[in-house]
Amino acid sequence: MQTLGRLLSYLINAVTVLAGLSVALMMVHITVDVISRYVFNYPLPGTITVVSNFYMVLVAFLPLAFVEQKGSHISVEVLTERFPLAVQRHLAAWLLPLSILVFGILTVRTWGEATIKMEINAAVVQGVDKILIWPTYFFLPLGCGLMVLVLAYKFVTYLTGAPSGIDSARIIGPDAD
Repeated sequence: MQTLGRLLSYLINAVTVLAGLSVALMMVHITVDVISRYVFNYPLPGTITVVSNFYMVLVAFLPLAFVEQKGSHISVEVLTERFPLAVQRHLAAWLLPLSILVFGILTVRTWGEATIKMEINAAVVQGVDKILIWPTYFFLPLGCGLMVLVLAYKFVTYLTGAPSGIDSARIIGPDAD
């Protein structure tokens, strides 16, 4: 079971690196566009389309599983924080199947949408350029599907009591205690 968890963590980390690289590429792309626009009076064609349809989709959807793996999604515990820790743990674990259902539906639905966009060869026309955007639609089911895998894996390890093997070290922010 731990080997499966380590493999899943490796896959999620690799996909998250891709999202991180897209952030760096987006910064470079926008910087070059701004310099080109104000220094040479020639903006890069298609910058807005590429940023909004490629980089932003990667940044938003690929790290979903990474954040779940680390247990760092935003949560609000108005009542549950007053429960004993054991009860909190069981409540969190039994909410995993609901999350699996929701993200499973999102995965199936976004996969269907991505295949439709691929079939019609979806593109955005910006000026005289035609920019294909259908490939980016596949990042949504990839991100949601990885989320389903992490949630299902966490639930199975909860039920079996087996050691996880998943890299679940919490992300510590600047305001952590």
